[in-house]
Parts: sequence; structure tokens; C-alpha cells
Amino acid sequence: MRYFDPHIHMLSRTTDDYENMAAAGILGVVEPAFWQGQPRTQVGTFIDYFDALLGWEPFRASQFGINHFCTIGINPKEANDVALSEQVMALMPRYLEKDGVVAVGEIGYDDITPEEERFFAEQLTLAKEHGLPALIHTPHRDKVTGTERSLALVREVGINEEQVVVDHLNELTLPLVMETGCWRGHSVYPNTKMSEDRMVALLKAYGTEKMIVNSAADWGRSDPLKVPKTGQAMLAAGFSEDDVDLVLFRNPINYYAQSGRITVDQVTRPNIDQTRLYEDNSVLRGQTPLIEP
Repeated sequence: MRYFDPHIHMLSRTTDDYENMAAAGILGVVEPAFWQGQPRTQVGTFIDYFDALLGWEPFRASQFGINHFCTIGINPKEANDVALSEQVMALMPRYLEKDGVVAVGEIGYDDITPEEERFFAEQLTLAKEHGLPALIHTPHRDKVTGTERSLALVREVGINEEQVVVDHLNELTLPLVMETGCWRGHSVYPNTKMSEDRMVALLKAYGTEKMIVNSAADWGRSDPLKVPKTGQAMLAAGFSEDDVDLVLFRNPINYYAQSGRITVDQVTRPNIDQTRLYEDNSVLRGQTPLIEP
């Protein structure tokens, strides 16, 4: 089976994760802009972070046989710092023109504050102006209210619902998104969010159209193999290999393909040449370089 993880924070993962992901059949990932666990205090930290998402991290992924794309945005966790967010917003248009950027995100609500809503709306508008999809983060608390307000803001801004994925859905919020044209994102994550079995139950109940599954793996306790593990759970529950390929490979890529910067045919195993360098740096730490055609 082939897999694509459309929401994973690889800058906080190790190269062992890349190797294990490739061995499990993951051919590509999308890394949404995220927060680092503590507040950033100056705009230069965002510049360096965005540059890493477009430079070092795609190189590092390629060295282990994985295609890497990203999304650019101000995470809602950081949107309450108005002065800093205004500076980041001024930067974003130049990054949204980069080839490796397939959406604006992840954006949305955390505590559902007026400041979060302001920058959520402004970033939805940027996505609309740049013809890019938008990746929406639904809050961990008061999730139903956050999802309802997110969908209302999508309508208010006027971005095409087909270009929106609402992520971190569950049994309570998926029905809300099913009433729209938005894509339906689910994070399979240890202990919280969604499990493999719960995801299979949702697929049985609601079908596979526009359904997307990701690991959302980050610097916390998470599992970068949750997408292939969901595939195995789907097969065990009677879904076909084509169903698995649709939900866990074609659907997410076709969603991001609306950016014009990724296609299903493009996402194949890249050649590995670990003798290559990025800005004079190597991924190797003493091991023999791997070269595979």
C-alpha cells in the first residue's frame, strides 16, 4: 500500500521516523506551520522557521525517500500576539508564492478570542487571493462551537468551501462539516483526538468522499505511523485496497492539488542520494551514505 500523511510536524521528529515512515509505505507528507511549544517573540523566528519548512526539511525528507510539502500560516495558538502577528502577516504573501507551499495553514481557533478570529479571517482572505487551499485547525476545547464558528467564517470570507479542509474532526463535529462543501480532516493520535477504530467507524458511517486522515505527529506523544496503521485497520474491517488508497493517498493529494503544486502522479518514491548536501550540511552522522536509484 502507498500512503500520504497530509498533516505532520516533521521538524520535531527524528530521521528514524522518516526511515520508519518510508518503510511503512509513506511516500509524501505535508507539514503545516505550527507553534514551537513556547511563544515566539520576534518575527525573525518565523522567517527562519518558514525557510526551514521550504529548505532543510524537504531536503531531509528526500534523503530518506519521502516527498515533503508544507503550508504557511500563523497557528491560532500564536495569533493572540497582535503586534507580532501583524508582522508575520506582512511576510506571508512572499512565502505563499513558493512552489513547495500547497496551502495556508494551519489556521483557526484555539481559545476562540477576537484576536484569533481577526487573523483567521485575514489568512482565509490571503488563501482566497492566492488561489490556495486553507487548512483549518479546530480547537481542542469547545470543539463544536469552534467548528461552527469556523464554518461561519469560511462563508463570511467567501472562500470556496471546496478549497477548505476542516481538521481534527470527531464524531460530534464531522456531521457539521458533512453539510458543507469542505473536506473532512481527522487526526489519529494516541489517547486524544481520533483512534484507528473510531476512524474506521466514521468511514463506515459517512463514506470515503472527501475524507482525509493524518497523524498530526509533533513534539508531543504522537505516532508518525498512524496513517498506515489506519490503513491496516481499514483492511481488517473489510475495506478494499482501493478504498485505503483513496482515503489515505489520493484524497489528501487531490485536496492539496488545488494549489497547482502537487499531483497524485508526482508523489512517487524519490531517488535517495545521501552524498548530497544542503548548504554544506549532511543528514549523516558517521554512517555510510545510502544511494538508491
